[in-house]
Amino acid sequence: MKAKKSLGQNWLKSETAIQEIIKTADLNERELVLEIGPGQGKLTEALLSVGATVVAIEKDDRLIEVLTEKFAAEIKVGRFILIHDDILNLDFSSLFSSLKTNRRKLIASYCLVANIPYYLTGQIIRKFLSQEKIQPTKMVLMLQKEVAKRIVAGDGKESLLSLSVKAYGEPKYIKTVPAGAFVPKPKVDSAILLIHNISRNNFKAGEETRFFDLLRQGFSQKRKKLGNRLDLSDQAWQVCHLDPNARAEDLRLEDWLCLIDADSRR
Repeated sequence: MKAKKSLGQNWLKSETAIQEIIKTADLNERELVLEIGPGQGKLTEALLSVGATVVAIEKDDRLIEVLTEKFAAEIKVGRFILIHDDILNLDFSSLFSSLKTNRRKLIASYCLVANIPYYLTGQIIRKFLSQEKIQPTKMVLMLQKEVAKRIVAGDGKESLLSLSVKAYGEPKYIKTVPAGAFVPKPKVDSAILLIHNISRNNFKAGEETRFFDLLRQGFSQKRKKLGNRLDLSDQAWQVCHLDPNARAEDLRLEDWLCLIDADSRR
């Protein structure tokens, strides 16, 4: 079967990379895993082999029959649940309510594992980290190498995406995966990224929306000085010991959180 370029399909074929994903996910037996874009099911097989229950979301019509046939036994006993849908349109409240009914117990936690289409990286990460009641406990993602590096901010310069991730969890660059590990072969290398310790603990009541509004203001023209762009009191800058002449990429997560907290006291 030929991969669809329109869906950003690059199927992972490397057994080494798959085992690294499994190791990074550190799954317990019977743990619930949400897999985005299972493709032809190579990673799915590995997830099932360690005892996980897998809920897979697949958009490509052609692959539904392939996966249904391949995992017929697991589907029969409820260890593999295949949903034909677009991950960006999926109603998670309905999904998890359905799973609760089918499995007759509350879905308390889940791990997200995905070989993400490059063009959907930011949207998928934001969608899951910002879920109000059903955030994953951890995310193990295959994504473009340079994007993974930006998220962990290895160059010391933050981005809107890196700060958005760090606001909810701790990103860790696990391993580079060469382009040759995929079919068809992409033009750039990929990387395995772990986001763990996911929570909303960084935010007090009402601060989450304010935080992202402020980030978007700062990064809309990221080369300009923040003091002229952000709706903040002079006192906030002073309390946080920050220079209003700084640029958005120079501030760390704790700096942004401090500014919001200090400004809320005015």
